Amino acid sequence: MAGSSRMRSVAIAMPFLHNIVMSVLIILFNVTLASAPFAQSTDGDRQRDQSKAEARPTKGAEQPWQGSVLRFLTDSDYPPFNYYDEEGALVGFNVDLARAICLELDVQCDIEPANWDELIPSLNKNGVDAVIASLAINAKNLQRVDFTVQYFRSPARFVARANNSDIQIKPETVVDRKIGVIANTAHQAYLNDFFQTSEIIAFKDHSELRSALQGGDIDFIFGDGVGLMFWINGTEAAGCCNFAGGSFTEPKYFGDGIGIAVRKGNRRLLIALNEALEEIRGTSRYEELMLRYFPLKFY
Repeated sequence: MAGSSRMRSVAIAMPFLHNIVMSVLIILFNVTLASAPFAQSTDGDRQRDQSKAEARPTKGAEQPWQGSVLRFLTDSDYPPFNYYDEEGALVGFNVDLARAICLELDVQCDIEPANWDELIPSLNKNGVDAVIASLAINAKNLQRVDFTVQYFRSPARFVARANNSDIQIKPETVVDRKIGVIANTAHQAYLNDFFQTSEIIAFKDHSELRSALQGGDIDFIFGDGVGLMFWINGTEAAGCCNFAGGSFTEPKYFGDGIGIAVRKGNRRLLIALNEALEEIRGTSRYEELMLRYFPLKFY
Protein backbone atom coordinates (compact mmCIF):
# COMPACT_ATOMS: atom_id res chain seq x y z
CA MET A 1 0.00 0.00 0.00
CA ALA A 2 2.79 2.36 0.96
CA GLY A 3 4.58 1.72 -2.36
CA SER A 4 1.35 2.09 -4.31
CA SER A 5 0.62 5.43 -2.56
CA ARG A 6 4.08 6.76 -3.50
CA MET A 7 3.53 5.79 -7.15
CA ARG A 8 0.21 7.61 -7.21
CA SER A 9 1.89 10.72 -5.72
CA VAL A 10 4.59 10.66 -8.41
CA ALA A 11 1.99 10.15 -11.11
CA ILE A 12 -0.01 13.09 -9.79
CA ALA A 13 3.17 15.27 -9.52
CA MET A 14 4.40 14.56 -13.05
CA PRO A 15 1.77 16.65 -14.88
CA PHE A 16 2.26 19.43 -12.37
CA LEU A 17 6.05 19.51 -12.91
CA HIS A 18 5.58 19.35 -16.66
CA ASN A 19 3.38 22.44 -16.55
CA ILE A 20 5.96 24.34 -14.49
CA VAL A 21 8.80 23.48 -16.88
CA MET A 22 6.76 24.50 -19.90
CA SER A 23 5.82 27.79 -18.27
CA VAL A 24 9.47 28.58 -17.56
CA LEU A 25 10.47 27.79 -21.14
CA ILE A 26 7.71 30.02 -22.52
CA ILE A 27 8.80 32.89 -20.26
CA LEU A 28 12.45 32.51 -21.33
CA PHE A 29 11.46 32.41 -25.00
CA ASN A 30 9.39 35.59 -24.68
CA VAL A 31 12.20 37.37 -22.85
CA THR A 32 14.63 36.42 -25.62
CA LEU A 33 12.28 37.74 -28.32
CA ALA A 34 11.75 40.95 -26.42
CA SER A 35 15.44 41.53 -25.77
CA ALA A 36 16.67 40.92 -29.34
CA PRO A 37 15.01 43.99 -30.90
CA PHE A 38 16.15 46.00 -27.92
CA ALA A 39 19.76 44.93 -28.52
CA GLN A 40 19.51 45.73 -32.21
CA SER A 41 18.00 49.10 -31.43
CA THR A 42 20.79 49.81 -28.97
CA ASP A 43 23.45 48.99 -31.58
CA GLY A 44 21.72 51.21 -34.13
CA ASP A 45 21.40 54.04 -31.66
CA ARG A 46 25.06 53.67 -30.77
CA GLN A 47 26.05 53.93 -34.44
CA ARG A 48 23.84 56.98 -34.95
CA ASP A 49 25.26 58.64 -31.85
CA GLN A 50 28.79 57.95 -33.09
CA SER A 51 27.98 59.45 -36.50
CA LYS A 52 26.53 62.54 -34.87
CA ALA A 53 29.62 62.88 -32.70
CA GLU A 54 31.89 62.65 -35.73
CA ALA A 55 29.84 65.21 -37.65
CA ARG A 56 29.68 67.59 -34.69
CA PRO A 57 32.60 70.12 -34.80
CA THR A 58 35.17 69.41 -32.14
CA LYS A 59 35.61 72.23 -29.71
CA GLY A 60 38.61 74.29 -30.84
CA ALA A 61 38.84 72.64 -34.30
CA GLU A 62 39.69 74.87 -37.28
CA GLN A 63 36.57 75.78 -39.26
CA PRO A 64 36.86 76.13 -43.06
CA TRP A 65 36.93 79.50 -44.83
CA GLN A 66 33.50 80.14 -46.31
CA GLY A 67 33.75 83.27 -48.44
CA SER A 68 31.97 83.72 -51.77
CA VAL A 69 34.40 86.29 -53.21
CA LEU A 70 38.19 86.21 -52.90
CA ARG A 71 39.69 89.71 -53.10
CA PHE A 72 43.33 89.88 -54.19
CA LEU A 73 45.73 92.80 -54.44
CA THR A 74 48.73 92.72 -56.76
CA ASP A 75 51.34 95.04 -58.22
CA SER A 76 51.02 96.19 -61.84
CA ASP A 77 54.63 96.83 -62.87
CA TYR A 78 56.59 93.62 -62.44
CA PRO A 79 56.46 91.51 -65.62
CA PRO A 80 56.00 88.65 -66.16
CA PHE A 81 54.33 88.32 -62.74
CA ASN A 82 51.92 91.24 -62.93
CA TYR A 83 51.66 93.95 -65.61
CA TYR A 84 49.31 95.59 -68.12
CA ASP A 85 49.25 94.10 -71.61
CA GLU A 86 48.88 96.05 -74.88
CA GLU A 87 45.12 96.26 -74.39
CA GLY A 88 45.40 97.60 -70.86
CA ALA A 89 44.34 94.37 -69.13
CA LEU A 90 46.04 93.30 -65.90
CA VAL A 91 47.82 90.02 -66.66
CA GLY A 92 50.77 87.94 -65.52
CA PHE A 93 51.75 84.80 -63.68
CA ASN A 94 50.43 86.05 -60.34
CA VAL A 95 47.14 87.20 -61.88
CA ASP A 96 46.49 83.88 -63.60
CA LEU A 97 47.49 81.93 -60.49
CA ALA A 98 45.00 83.97 -58.45
CA ARG A 99 42.26 83.10 -60.94
CA ALA A 100 43.21 79.41 -60.78
CA ILE A 101 42.91 79.54 -56.98
CA CYS A 102 39.45 81.11 -57.20
CA LEU A 103 38.41 78.42 -59.65
CA GLU A 104 39.70 75.71 -57.31
CA LEU A 105 37.81 77.21 -54.35
CA ASP A 106 34.69 77.81 -56.49
CA VAL A 107 34.46 81.51 -55.59
CA GLN A 108 34.34 84.76 -57.52
CA CYS A 109 37.69 86.46 -58.11
CA ASP A 110 38.39 90.15 -57.57
CA ILE A 111 41.97 91.18 -58.49
CA GLU A 112 42.94 94.82 -58.08
CA PRO A 113 46.28 96.60 -58.64
CA ALA A 114 47.99 98.74 -56.05
CA ASN A 115 51.31 100.50 -55.61
CA TRP A 116 54.00 98.30 -54.11
CA ASP A 117 54.27 100.32 -50.91
CA GLU A 118 50.52 100.11 -50.37
CA LEU A 119 50.12 96.34 -50.66
CA ILE A 120 50.60 95.25 -47.05
CA PRO A 121 48.95 98.34 -45.47
CA SER A 122 45.91 97.76 -47.71
CA LEU A 123 45.83 94.09 -46.72
CA ASN A 124 45.53 95.02 -43.08
CA LYS A 125 42.31 96.86 -43.85
CA ASN A 126 39.05 94.94 -44.21
CA GLY A 127 38.60 95.43 -47.97
CA VAL A 128 41.25 92.90 -49.09
CA ASP A 129 41.67 89.19 -48.41
CA ALA A 130 45.15 88.44 -49.79
CA VAL A 131 48.14 89.88 -51.63
CA ILE A 132 49.64 87.94 -54.54
CA ALA A 133 52.48 90.15 -55.78
CA SER A 134 55.74 88.19 -55.49
CA LEU A 135 56.22 89.14 -51.83
CA ALA A 136 59.28 87.47 -50.35
CA ILE A 137 58.76 85.14 -47.41
CA ASN A 138 61.28 86.68 -45.04
CA ALA A 139 61.57 87.68 -41.40
CA LYS A 140 60.68 91.33 -42.04
CA ASN A 141 57.47 90.55 -43.92
CA LEU A 142 56.51 87.78 -41.48
CA GLN A 143 56.30 90.39 -38.74
CA ARG A 144 53.44 92.04 -40.64
CA VAL A 145 51.58 89.25 -42.45
CA ASP A 146 51.16 85.48 -42.61
CA PHE A 147 52.20 83.58 -45.73
CA THR A 148 51.01 80.53 -47.58
CA VAL A 149 53.51 77.90 -48.63
CA GLN A 150 55.85 79.26 -51.30
CA TYR A 151 54.40 79.09 -54.79
CA PHE A 152 57.46 80.31 -56.66
CA ARG A 153 61.20 80.38 -56.13
CA SER A 154 63.81 81.91 -58.41
CA PRO A 155 67.01 79.86 -58.17
CA ALA A 156 70.51 81.09 -58.75
CA ARG A 157 72.06 79.85 -62.00
CA PHE A 158 75.33 79.89 -63.90
CA VAL A 159 75.39 81.01 -67.52
CA ALA A 160 78.21 80.27 -69.95
CA ARG A 161 78.89 80.89 -73.62
CA ALA A 162 77.10 78.32 -75.77
CA ASN A 163 80.28 76.41 -76.60
CA ASN A 164 81.11 75.99 -72.92
CA SER A 165 77.72 75.31 -71.36
CA ASP A 166 77.88 71.51 -71.03
CA ILE A 167 80.08 71.69 -67.94
CA GLN A 168 78.84 70.49 -64.57
CA ILE A 169 79.33 73.42 -62.22
CA LYS A 170 81.07 72.48 -58.98
CA PRO A 171 83.86 74.27 -57.10
CA GLU A 172 86.35 71.65 -58.27
CA THR A 173 85.34 71.93 -61.94
CA VAL A 174 85.78 75.71 -62.19
CA VAL A 175 89.10 76.18 -60.40
CA ASP A 176 90.82 79.40 -61.60
CA ARG A 177 87.89 80.13 -63.94
CA LYS A 178 86.51 83.69 -64.00
CA ILE A 179 82.99 84.06 -62.62
CA GLY A 180 81.19 87.38 -63.00
CA VAL A 181 78.54 88.50 -60.50
CA ILE A 182 76.73 91.69 -59.50
CA ALA A 183 78.52 93.30 -56.57
CA ASN A 184 77.12 93.25 -53.02
CA THR A 185 74.46 90.63 -53.71
CA ALA A 186 73.56 87.29 -52.18
CA HIS A 187 75.00 85.70 -55.30
CA GLN A 188 78.40 87.25 -54.63
CA ALA A 189 78.23 86.14 -50.99
CA TYR A 190 77.52 82.58 -52.11
CA LEU A 191 80.48 82.56 -54.49
CA ASN A 192 82.76 83.96 -51.81
CA ASP A 193 81.77 81.13 -49.45
CA PHE A 194 81.75 78.15 -51.82
CA PHE A 195 83.81 79.00 -54.93
CA GLN A 196 86.94 80.37 -53.32
CA THR A 197 89.24 78.64 -55.83
CA SER A 198 87.65 80.54 -58.72
CA GLU A 199 88.38 84.13 -59.69
CA ILE A 200 85.30 86.11 -58.68
CA ILE A 201 84.84 89.40 -60.51
CA ALA A 202 82.16 91.83 -59.30
CA PHE A 203 80.33 94.17 -61.68
CA LYS A 204 78.24 97.27 -60.98
CA ASP A 205 75.37 96.50 -63.37
CA HIS A 206 73.92 93.75 -65.53
CA SER A 207 74.84 95.37 -68.84
CA GLU A 208 78.58 95.35 -68.07
CA LEU A 209 78.34 91.81 -66.66
CA ARG A 210 76.63 90.35 -69.70
CA SER A 211 78.90 92.16 -72.15
CA ALA A 212 81.90 90.71 -70.34
CA LEU A 213 80.59 87.18 -70.86
CA GLN A 214 79.76 87.79 -74.51
CA GLY A 215 83.22 89.26 -75.11
CA GLY A 216 85.05 86.40 -73.42
CA ASP A 217 86.41 88.47 -70.52
CA ILE A 218 84.79 86.07 -68.03
CA ASP A 219 83.85 82.41 -68.24
CA PHE A 220 80.56 82.43 -66.36
CA ILE A 221 77.84 84.63 -64.94
CA PHE A 222 76.24 83.72 -61.64
CA GLY A 223 72.93 85.38 -60.87
CA ASP A 224 69.15 85.25 -60.65
CA GLY A 225 67.74 82.44 -62.79
CA VAL A 226 64.62 84.29 -63.99
CA GLY A 227 66.49 87.41 -65.08
CA LEU A 228 69.14 85.35 -66.84
CA MET A 229 66.48 83.25 -68.57
CA PHE A 230 64.89 86.30 -70.18
CA TRP A 231 68.29 87.60 -71.25
CA ILE A 232 69.33 84.28 -72.80
CA ASN A 233 66.01 84.06 -74.65
CA GLY A 234 66.05 87.69 -75.80
CA THR A 235 67.52 89.50 -78.78
CA GLU A 236 70.27 91.17 -76.74
CA ALA A 237 72.01 87.85 -76.08
CA ALA A 238 71.73 86.90 -79.77
CA GLY A 239 72.00 83.20 -78.94
CA CYS A 240 75.43 83.61 -77.35
CA CYS A 241 74.86 81.83 -74.10
CA ASN A 242 73.08 79.06 -72.21
CA PHE A 243 72.52 77.90 -68.66
CA ALA A 244 75.35 75.77 -67.32
CA GLY A 245 75.01 73.25 -64.49
CA GLY A 246 72.06 73.04 -62.16
CA SER A 247 70.14 75.42 -59.92
CA PHE A 248 71.11 76.72 -56.47
CA THR A 249 68.34 77.37 -53.96
CA GLU A 250 69.97 77.55 -50.51
CA PRO A 251 67.50 79.57 -48.38
CA LYS A 252 70.29 81.17 -46.34
CA TYR A 253 71.44 83.02 -49.45
CA PHE A 254 68.50 83.03 -51.85
CA GLY A 255 65.50 83.14 -49.52
CA ASP A 256 62.43 80.96 -49.02
CA GLY A 257 60.66 81.97 -52.20
CA ILE A 258 57.48 84.00 -52.53
CA GLY A 259 54.05 83.34 -51.09
CA ILE A 260 50.54 84.75 -50.86
CA ALA A 261 50.14 87.11 -47.91
CA VAL A 262 47.08 87.23 -45.63
CA ARG A 263 46.33 89.19 -42.50
CA LYS A 264 47.97 87.98 -39.32
CA GLY A 265 45.90 85.26 -37.68
CA ASN A 266 43.61 84.60 -40.67
CA ARG A 267 44.19 80.86 -40.46
CA ARG A 268 40.96 79.80 -42.17
CA LEU A 269 41.85 81.61 -45.38
CA LEU A 270 45.46 80.51 -45.10
CA ILE A 271 44.42 76.84 -44.95
CA ALA A 272 42.06 77.28 -47.91
CA LEU A 273 44.76 78.94 -50.02
CA ASN A 274 47.34 76.29 -49.15
CA GLU A 275 44.94 73.51 -50.11
CA ALA A 276 44.13 75.23 -53.41
CA LEU A 277 47.83 75.71 -54.19
CA GLU A 278 48.50 72.05 -53.43
CA GLU A 279 45.74 70.97 -55.81
CA ILE A 280 46.95 73.28 -58.58
CA ARG A 281 50.56 72.19 -58.28
CA GLY A 282 49.45 68.56 -58.34
CA THR A 283 47.97 68.98 -61.82
CA SER A 284 49.19 70.25 -65.18
CA ARG A 285 47.73 73.72 -64.54
CA TYR A 286 50.80 74.99 -62.70
CA GLU A 287 53.16 73.74 -65.40
CA GLU A 288 50.97 75.41 -68.04
CA LEU A 289 51.22 78.73 -66.20
CA MET A 290 55.00 78.39 -65.96
CA LEU A 291 55.35 77.70 -69.67
CA ARG A 292 53.01 80.59 -70.52
CA TYR A 293 55.16 83.20 -68.79
CA PHE A 294 58.63 81.66 -68.64
CA PRO A 295 59.85 80.48 -72.07
CA LEU A 296 62.83 78.50 -70.74
CA LYS A 297 63.04 76.19 -67.76
CA PHE A 298 65.28 77.84 -65.22
CA TYR A 299 65.40 75.11 -62.57
